[in-house]
Amino acid sequence: MNHPMIRFDKVSKRYGDNIVLDSLDLDIAQGEKVSIIGPSGSGKTTVLRMLMTLEDIDDGVIWVGGEPLTHMHQGDSLVPASPAHIREVRSNIGMVFQSFNLFPHMTAMQNCIEAPIGALGMSRAEAETRAAELLDMVGLSEKKGHYPAHLSGGQQQRVAIARALAMRPKIMLFDEVTSALDPELVGEVLEVIRNIGREHDLTMLMVTHQMGFAREFSDRVCFFYGGRICEQGPPRQLLDSPQQERTQQFLHAVLEAG
Repeated sequence: MNHPMIRFDKVSKRYGDNIVLDSLDLDIAQGEKVSIIGPSGSGKTTVLRMLMTLEDIDDGVIWVGGEPLTHMHQGDSLVPASPAHIREVRSNIGMVFQSFNLFPHMTAMQNCIEAPIGALGMSRAEAETRAAELLDMVGLSEKKGHYPAHLSGGQQQRVAIARALAMRPKIMLFDEVTSALDPELVGEVLEVIRNIGREHDLTMLMVTHQMGFAREFSDRVCFFYGGRICEQGPPRQLLDSPQQERTQQFLHAVLEAG
């Protein structure tokens, strides 16, 4: 039986009276590339933060690779997951944030080897070899010894991508990874993500406001509104011929602003 790589099964998240996610059902297949779009406050980033267990869920179950992430099996029942269970399932997931979140006191190389050595038990030699390959892949082979303060925003974001890939994830999450960048640096980061999509068999989930990139890169686009998926479909269908009025309004506003 083929399980979806990611499944949100009636997942809800509330802050007091504010419903951030409203009984979300979402399946993402292995190797699928999905872009999430929508206005601020629609629940987009919350989806990614829940997958990284940076946010607790209030209802429902999140599954990763056929295993519950937020829960674990106890006999025939599902009970809230232990920290050890969460760590094990979450080890399949890498995330790149809007802000680069690099360790400022570590070089690009050190940023990329810290977690593989500490969390995966990788030898330093193996971790350094892997990090060097990844930094080369993101076009930063000559910047291995540089500290974040000496790198441009685009270079820092590319180090952050290499650092996430160093953990050998099966799933990569990207949260508005170009929104903190100067416009001329956006292209270099998107090109790296394109290459990752071509060269690695990864399931990729991206929150983005880059509609052109979502159209070109994604297998599916999901438009979130009010904590729910208002509309979803292949990029050309959803972006060129949206069926829902709210989707039409959002895309019109985004394209006008662009």
